[in-house]
Amino acid sequence: MYVCSACLQNILEVVDELSSEEAASSWQVLNTIKNSNANSQLLNALEVLSEDLQGEFSIATPRITLNRTAFNNSFSADLNSGITVEILDTRLSNVFITTIAFSSLNNILPPWKATFNVSSLKRKSLDSSTDHPVFNDVINAGVVLIKVNQEINNVALAYEKSDSGLSLDPQCVFWNFDLLDGSGAWDTEGCTFVSDINDTVTCSCSHLTSFSILMSTRIPKRMQEALDIITYTGVGLSLGSLVICLVIEGYVWKKVTRNSTALMRHVSIVNTALSLLIADICFIVAASVAKNPLENPDENYEVPAGPCSAATFFMHFSYSALFFWMLVSGMLLFYRTVLVFSRMSKSSMLAIGFCVGYGAPLTIAVVTVAATAWRSGYIRKHEACWLNWDETMALLALVIPALTIVFVNIIILFVVLYKMLRSGGIGESSDEKHTLKVIVRCVLILTPLFGLTWSLGVGTMMAPTNEGIHIAFAFFNSLQGLFILVFGTLFDSKVSLLQTNICFLSNLIQ
Repeated sequence: MYVCSACLQNILEVVDELSSEEAASSWQVLNTIKNSNANSQLLNALEVLSEDLQGEFSIATPRITLNRTAFNNSFSADLNSGITVEILDTRLSNVFITTIAFSSLNNILPPWKATFNVSSLKRKSLDSSTDHPVFNDVINAGVVLIKVNQEINNVALAYEKSDSGLSLDPQCVFWNFDLLDGSGAWDTEGCTFVSDINDTVTCSCSHLTSFSILMSTRIPKRMQEALDIITYTGVGLSLGSLVICLVIEGYVWKKVTRNSTALMRHVSIVNTALSLLIADICFIVAASVAKNPLENPDENYEVPAGPCSAATFFMHFSYSALFFWMLVSGMLLFYRTVLVFSRMSKSSMLAIGFCVGYGAPLTIAVVTVAATAWRSGYIRKHEACWLNWDETMALLALVIPALTIVFVNIIILFVVLYKMLRSGGIGESSDEKHTLKVIVRCVLILTPLFGLTWSLGVGTMMAPTNEGIHIAFAFFNSLQGLFILVFGTLFDSKVSLLQTNICFLSNLIQ
């Protein structure tokens, strides 16, 4: 069969349009229909055409470059899509080689491999834009199709990364039409990773076909396992610490709440601990509802909307309440040290405290649901029950108030410390002076710790493959309960003294 150059030009222009960004959503629909291999058929058609070309020529479209030429012994070419092909010492002469470089074939070919579970491609409805499968890998370079009318068993390929931010687990692959019951998939057989230097991945392959590279979009499996251990161990320690904190606070409550300042300080700590305790329990519930990729490999990780939405709502509310009760502590500190001539009743202080501590986060949580749930953008769609980030950035409804409170509390601390240094002290009675110093110490330590924790949480969203940020976030996030116990309760010398006296009396009685 002879293919005229004008016909081939038309064909490549059609494929060029089919691989555009505008057509990507249509391919997503086709790729999520079970037993559909339209993408593989298209690539196969181009391979068949490339075998029947004659003569030397080149054709270029905005996204595709075709070159057909002859070489003797060795061949080297720098293609337009950031791909370099090199074939050395073939000991062959007058050999024709055809290369077709695609810069956007990733819009057509999915990044699945031979281990992909085809049954997860069943869709609930073709018009739903949220039922697409989630992959751990991404095609991070152009795709090159290479055809030679002789047997070649040594070809070197170098790819410029499409996304230089991805650096995990580069895999040299080719498209194997026979995998997944004829649907086709990326295969590594005969292709070896050589290097990843300066955002260029080098591969060596022992055969010729359609090549590219896959890069992991997530942290490696070994690191995920380590993060799970850190997280669940830390959450268990946090739960235990919070229970101990609440028990101690209940034990010494009457002894340490003799003035209004001390009362509000301990009300804030108890509700901070209670909020985090509820959030940790909801976290465990959410983790049991969503499927973990490590425990359920190659499955559909779509989360159940109802249970996950409920767990996410209470986590959002509880984590927000944690920060707003820290704000209550800061407000109390500011009120007692700056507004020294103003006096407020206990009931008024408690009313304001509960309105700020629970009323504000409840309002934010409800508004977030109302603003995002109607377009299915409240929670993540896959793997974890948590606020959505990719579509609606609902996570900002937690991050912005939390970091704002951290900023406000830091300003309050500067004002209070300035007041202390200028006036030489705070409070009127010795009990109030002690309480205010404990509040200063508590806010001074816990505010940066909580702020750092959730700043790292934002970092995991912005740099999802950064192992260091993930480890730091898992460590600080899972130990927040221990921080509250140590710096919120045990750092209070009066509480420690009462505990010592209670233990001493108990030993005497025994």
